[in-house]
Amino acid sequence: MGTAVADLGGRRRRRAFIGSFTAAGGPGIVAAAVDPASGALTVLSRVNGVPDPSYLALSATGETLYAVSETADGAVAAYRVTGDVPEPAGPPVPVNGSGPTHLSVFDGHVLTANYGSGSVTAVPVRADGALARVASGVLRHTGSGPHTRRQQGPHAHQVQPDPSGRWAVSVDLGTDSVRVCALRDGSPVLHREHALRPGSGPRHLAFHPEGRYAYVVNELTPSVTVCRWDAADGSLKPLAEAAVLPGAPAGDAYPSGLVVSPDGRFVWTATRGEDVLSVFAVEGDGEALRLVGTVPCGGHWPRAVAESGGFLYVANERSGDVTWFALDPSSGLPRRGGSLVVPGSGPGRGARTSRSWEGSW
Repeated sequence: MGTAVADLGGRRRRRAFIGSFTAAGGPGIVAAAVDPASGALTVLSRVNGVPDPSYLALSATGETLYAVSETADGAVAAYRVTGDVPEPAGPPVPVNGSGPTHLSVFDGHVLTANYGSGSVTAVPVRADGALARVASGVLRHTGSGPHTRRQQGPHAHQVQPDPSGRWAVSVDLGTDSVRVCALRDGSPVLHREHALRPGSGPRHLAFHPEGRYAYVVNELTPSVTVCRWDAADGSLKPLAEAAVLPGAPAGDAYPSGLVVSPDGRFVWTATRGEDVLSVFAVEGDGEALRLVGTVPCGGHWPRAVAESGGFLYVANERSGDVTWFALDPSSGLPRRGGSLVVPGSGPGRGARTSRSWEGSW
């Protein structure tokens, strides 16, 4: 969840932005007010500008919101968010890749991780925050993994800057690897590729706030891989894995989201097959995780998770809601506060809704 302060009508207002799958009946992008005392969400507006805006990211100023269009053609769109209603900042721009599932802002570009085509795209950002209508630079991943159904080829699931701002790091579920890239002439260029355990299916990565460790949640095995990160030479070294569940799951667990607390004391993950949130205590200055416990996610199929202002927010895809939790400052355990309904049930795709959100605080 990105953080920025928006001054609306002469007063500061905390806001959240929620993405949903329009193909499943979702409203598109929802802007919501955030109560700073309770964490509660209240809808301000809904905008249906692009198909399936499933993941969102804010600019550094908090004045522009970027959304992927998770479709076979794949696109990214920009919105002005200086008011309560997001306003399009130009037409959507193709990413020259299919099924973009994640995006981030890096070095004057919006980067997208394209799951379907197994690639990362860089789209230039103009000085006013809008997207440039020029050919996008694309880095195509190669490789596969031992899971015969899910790893027949590359599936880039996430891309984000490292804490130093020098590197872009992409996580590929299909190749069991993390790639470190830089931008050269507007195109992502591979610096290093780091292998994780075969068959683990890495999905999302988050850095410890001190910048020396990174945590990778794995979708095909219910675990988090702890890695040492060296920003000086852009290298990632896997150290250990920690199970996200206290025992073996009843079936496929499908871990999804992962977030690190701002003070670096806790890591939270979501597991869709079990409908739970897991709480880890961070030990050894970041090099080890200890499972504290699990709690119900407040809905069904938790797809994304974020922390802001002492609250945890969980987007539950199949139940079509975003649930918020207060966090115990000593244990990190979440306590459910309430939820906001974001409709999204539809034939053929199930209830794909409220996949992700961004905050402007």
